[in-house]
Amino acid sequence: MATASVAFKSREDHRKQIELEEARKAGLAPAELDEDGKEINPHIPQYMSSAPWYLNAERPSLKHQRKWKSDPNYTKSWYDRGAKTFQASKYRKGACENCGAMTHNSKACMERPRKVGAKHTNKHIAADEKIETIELDYDGKRDRWNGYDPSTFARVIERYEARDDARKKYLNEQQLKKLEKSDQNDEGAAIDEAIEDDDLRVDEAKVDESKQMDFAKVEKRVRTTGGGSTGTVRNLRIREDTAKYLLNLDVNSAHYDPKTRSMREDPLPDADPNEKFYEGDNQYRNSGQALEFKELNIHAWEAFDKGQDVHMQAAPSQAELLYKNFKVMKEKLKSHTKETIIEKYGNAADEDKLPRELLLGQSERQVEYDRAGRIIKGQEAAIPRSKYEEDVYINNHTTVWGSWWKDHQWGFKCCKQTIRNSYCTGAAGIEAAEAANDLMRANIARKEAAAEDPAPAEEKRLATWGTDVPDDLVLDEKLLADALKKEDQRKREEKDERKRKYNVRWNDEVTAEDMEAYRMKKVHHDDPMNSFMN
Repeated sequence: MATASVAFKSREDHRKQIELEEARKAGLAPAELDEDGKEINPHIPQYMSSAPWYLNAERPSLKHQRKWKSDPNYTKSWYDRGAKTFQASKYRKGACENCGAMTHNSKACMERPRKVGAKHTNKHIAADEKIETIELDYDGKRDRWNGYDPSTFARVIERYEARDDARKKYLNEQQLKKLEKSDQNDEGAAIDEAIEDDDLRVDEAKVDESKQMDFAKVEKRVRTTGGGSTGTVRNLRIREDTAKYLLNLDVNSAHYDPKTRSMREDPLPDADPNEKFYEGDNQYRNSGQALEFKELNIHAWEAFDKGQDVHMQAAPSQAELLYKNFKVMKEKLKSHTKETIIEKYGNAADEDKLPRELLLGQSERQVEYDRAGRIIKGQEAAIPRSKYEEDVYINNHTTVWGSWWKDHQWGFKCCKQTIRNSYCTGAAGIEAAEAANDLMRANIARKEAAAEDPAPAEEKRLATWGTDVPDDLVLDEKLLADALKKEDQRKREEKDERKRKYNVRWNDEVTAEDMEAYRMKKVHHDDPMNSFMN
């Protein structure tokens, strides 16, 4: 389908091409392959799959639709923040009047404005900043984490650790103070304080549990851009539970989509199902009410295709009622069919005895045989036969068509022929076919050997006019001089046609002296002295 260049096609070729494309779209024919061996989607329109003529593409390809030219100047790096290049010791002309750096002026200076600038004091000259010009590509411009230093997150971790340490230290101090007070007071007061301490711990545990149980809370946010209120889910899982993308760290395991927070497949397919608490999102899609809703949708689509006016989104109650009626009618039809079959053929699982005419195929029909096995009285039971002809041998064959298979072709086993209407040749035909195959393989091997070792060609000395040069060739000097004069005269006539006579006699006999004169007078355009000739 992805043709490189438009060539002339006859009407028959055009029809065959259209039939091939239709077969590829229907899945009856294999898809077309590009230069890299990848399949080309047959549903791609022709204006997208056909390559421009100036690309001179010989094979079908979709490279002209891909980005095949990349700019080497583009980069994904970022600015070196805070980097300095040169530290001057005195003020330089053209530098910033405030700090003394050469990379900016006083208006763009980011330092605190000095009372007396570095231009006048010539002290505390700031270092020059590193100026970089970075051209970002398409991905670099849209990378929200471009330039982010992961080491800066250590400050957040340190702040939280410092907060936890301070909290533990405060709790220890409070506990020590309470122990000191309990030593000074009597035992009753100590017991009361212990009870209060336990209450405080219980309250703190309750607070922690309430925070954990608040994972499904929906917070309302008003005064939005549209003017209404929006609901935002605070958390989607309990923090103690392992995240689904951490269950299996193998890169080839189930795919996790961070945008929708979904993992369709099972991350641990080989684990014990009794020990797994998460088997992928497809588990919920194929079980429970989700499966019933899917069956309801399929029934609505099929009913609409068959002519019923039903729509799942427009009238869901009507679609559900029709589906319930359909299931009731289906069960009734199923039970009626089952009862009809049991009534006609009986039930082997039933305790009641079968009728005599059905038990072991017995009947009242009587057949008498003689000692040779021939029928004397009655009619022999008819043997069930197929409606297709069996064991029919044609064209003197001793086996049926399809009794032999080789190289994706059916044939006859008796003569190993793959032509349906062929005449049987027996063992002689098999031997002749094997001999022909051996001869063909020998010829192919001989041609390959001849192609690998070509015979050396004899060198021939060729004359100027293309014939072989005889060893005893001797040119006559007088005839050669006459031939040179004739060649000069012929060239003068070519330059000035007025000197050509009316009646021209043409002699096509060319001698060796004539060819030598032509060669000597011929102008060679690749001769370096050609421009110096008159």
